[in-house]
Amino acid sequence: MSITEIETKARELQELKRLREELEAEITAAEDAIKAAMGDAEQITAGAYKVTWRAVTSSRIDTTALKRAMPEVAAQFTKVTTTRRFIVA
Repeated sequence: MSITEIETKARELQELKRLREELEAEITAAEDAIKAAMGDAEQITAGAYKVTWRAVTSSRIDTTALKRAMPEVAAQFTKVTTTRRFIVA
């Protein structure tokens, strides 16, 4: 692929990402409007759609607190990985 073709693809990629951001903003706005309409209700039926908005509880390890309280244990269970980051600027 030539430099010109890469430039064209990079321009296309940035435009697609911009469109994605616009769509994500619209999706968030639609979700927020539905949530506002639901209030405290966990479930509603709207025509053919069943909409649920429930609290979900999960447990996670607070790695910052673990590193502070038991750095040797945190180090023992720390896994290092390497990835390649792709950025078009």
